Amino acid sequence: MAKSTFSGPVQSLAGFISAGNANVVSLTADTTLTVAAHAGKVILTNDADGKFTLPSIVATTPGADDDPNQLNNLGATFTFFVVTAATDMDILTDGTDKFVGGTYTGVTDATGKTFISGASNDVITMNGSTKGGLAGSIVKCTAIASAKYAVEGIILGSGTLVTPFADA
Repeated sequence: MAKSTFSGPVQSLAGFISAGNANVVSLTADTTLTVAAHAGKVILTNDADGKFTLPSIVATTPGADDDPNQLNNLGATFTFFVVTAATDMDILTDGTDKFVGGTYTGVTDATGKTFISGASNDVITMNGSTKGGLAGSIVKCTAIASAKYAVEGIILGSGTLVTPFADA
């Protein structure tokens, strides 16, 4: 199906279904993500030491709200699901954009720790143990404002946990 553009609210009385093979993307090498190819989809990470770079946030107001070619990408969400356990996996911004929010890293059903991003953090690094990243970990990043990606996640780890957030 071709790309469709709507101007104004879209209402569905029975919901929307995003399903099918095009709604899941498998990454097997370092990748710079795009809104068109990755936003709103489940991104399977199949590269233990992959570097997955989020697109730069574009928050400029378009000339017209109904311009189908506008570049504004506020609201774009990228959902990462770890399939291959991380050894040195990074989710990165462009360096200008920063993370706001946090992740919960669980070791067992009874132990875990919440980590909150710092104001300058632009990298999430998972190592498959103390920084999380075991298979089944999930991280969601949403462009919410100029230079701000909201991040939330439940990542699975082991050992003495440390923050997965860092500066590039």
